[in-house]
Amino acid sequence: MRMRNPKDKDLTIASCDFFYTAEGFANSNPIHIEIGMGKGQFILAMALKYPQLNFIGVEKYSSVAALAIKKIAPYQLPNLKILIMDAIDLATVLDHQVSCLYLNFSDPWPKKRHAKRRLTSPLYLASYDKLFKDEKVIYQKTDNMALFQYSLASLEDYGYTIKELSYDLLASEDSLAMSEYEEKFRHQGIKIKYLKAVKKHD
Repeated sequence: MRMRNPKDKDLTIASCDFFYTAEGFANSNPIHIEIGMGKGQFILAMALKYPQLNFIGVEKYSSVAALAIKKIAPYQLPNLKILIMDAIDLATVLDHQVSCLYLNFSDPWPKKRHAKRRLTSPLYLASYDKLFKDEKVIYQKTDNMALFQYSLASLEDYGYTIKELSYDLLASEDSLAMSEYEEKFRHQGIKIKYLKAVKKHD
């Protein structure tokens, strides 16, 4: 997700007091992360809905992260932190600490030569191995059928088992929160594709 830099981006980021650091959380609850948190709606809603879990929103682009910071800051939640970095480098700060990973409406990178940039490519799946503490659990939602089919094949080839699958996830069936994109696509009548993939600890 790319956008123009907000005029107060640097000040917003500098004033943020809930970046994830080596100190971690003040408890030992499971850590769930969202890669590509966008404006933060999903990760904020999840942290509010599940206070017994810890959440980290990861965003590569500081311009987008600044918007998420503005949305999250008023709540001062003890179980929600953020990181501004490329997902491929997450193991440098979250080495074998993560219990669950969410991929919501990720960039599909439709051109074949860009396939390795997809967040369910073997390159990224290998990097996630270093994040997970025990059993590996990945949730994905997308509006893009080509990306979804690619993800199914990539995950299964990598040793994941697809535990839950829907090509038209109804809001009434969804125990997860909705991101800004999901609300937009549902309003437009676009079907939401969903999976839960699990891989036993190596």
